[in-house]
Amino acid sequence: MQALTERQETILALIIHQYIDAAQPVGSKWLVDKYHLGVSPATVRNEMASMTEAGFLRQPHTSAGRIPTEKGYRFFVRSLLGETELPANEKRLISHQFHQARGDVDEWGRLAAAVLARHSRVASLVTTPHADRAIFKHLELINTRGNQVLMVLVLMGGDVRQQLLALTSTFEQAELSQTAQKLTNAAQNKSVKGVARLVEEFDGLAAEILLLVAGVMARVDGLAAGEVVRDGLTNFLGEPEFADTTSAREALRLFEERSFLDEVLAEVLEPASVGAVQVIIGGEGYWKELEKCSIVLARYGAPGLATGALGVLGPTRMAYGRTISAVRYVAGLMSDLVIESFEGQGTGRLAQ
Repeated sequence: MQALTERQETILALIIHQYIDAAQPVGSKWLVDKYHLGVSPATVRNEMASMTEAGFLRQPHTSAGRIPTEKGYRFFVRSLLGETELPANEKRLISHQFHQARGDVDEWGRLAAAVLARHSRVASLVTTPHADRAIFKHLELINTRGNQVLMVLVLMGGDVRQQLLALTSTFEQAELSQTAQKLTNAAQNKSVKGVARLVEEFDGLAAEILLLVAGVMARVDGLAAGEVVRDGLTNFLGEPEFADTTSAREALRLFEERSFLDEVLAEVLEPASVGAVQVIIGGEGYWKELEKCSIVLARYGAPGLATGALGVLGPTRMAYGRTISAVRYVAGLMSDLVIESFEGQGTGRLAQ
C-alpha cells in the first residue's frame, strides 16, 4: 500500500480516532487545537489535501472536514494500529463467564455472541464448534409414545442432533436404553463410514438405528460450519450509517442468509488459521452488500478436532482496536473450551 510520511500517518490516525468517536468530519484547525501538533492549520490542511488526493481521506462536501475512506481504514488497521489488548479487568470478567459455562456446550455460542456484542458495541455472530468430520460419541433413545422414539446423537465436539423416529415396532424403554448403550460401545469414535460398516454386525432395532445415525452424520459432514448464533442487532441498526434502511437490509444478509455467511467464512478464514484475526473493510471489493461495513473474524478451536468461527459486523467507522482485541481474546477462550472437551485439558486461560 502507498506509503505516507510520519506526519501524514499521525494526522490520519487522529482523524480516524476522532471520526470513530463522533461520526463527524474532522477539520484541520480542530486537530491543531486539540492535539497541539506544533504546525499551523494550513500545514495540516495541505497534508489532508494530499491524503485526499491519494484516496486515504474524502471531503463529504465543500468546506467540510475530512473523513476516512476504506483505503484509509485499511492502512490504519494494517500499518498504524499495532497490537491491542482488552483491559485486564474486562479479561477477568469475560474469563469468569466462560469458566462458569465450560460444562455447557450449548451455552458457548450464546455467551460468545453476547460478550462480543457487548464489548465491541456492534453486532456479533458465532458458529458453534464443528468437527472436521462427524465422529460418534454417544447415543440415547427415549420412548415418547407408541412407536415414536426420540434419538439423541452426541458427536465429538459437543454437537448434539435430535430426531424423532417412527420405528417399525413398539419397544420398552429398558430395551431402547440397552440398545443405545450397545451401539455407543460399538460406534464410539467412529466416522460415518465406520458407523455404516457396523450395520452388517447388527440386526433388528440396532441395525435400524445405526442406519439412521449414519444418515444424520452424513448430513453433518456436509455442513460448512456449525449452527449460527447472533447478537447485538440493535447495536448495528443504531449506527448513523444505517439510517438508510436499504443499506442496513443489504448488510444484514450476513445475519440472515446462511449461504452468504458460508461464502464469506470460506473466503476469509483458512481452517488452519485458528486465532488469527481477519478484517474485511467495505467488502474489500468483493461483497457489495458490505460496502458500508467492516467485519472482524477469527477461527477458534483445534484443527483435526473441531473448529468454529466468530466475529462482529459493524460500520467501517468501527473501534478497530477494541474490536480486534475482543475477537482475539474470545477466540482464545473458545479454543480452550474445545480442547478441554476433546482432550480433557486446557491452556490455562480458563483456570480459576
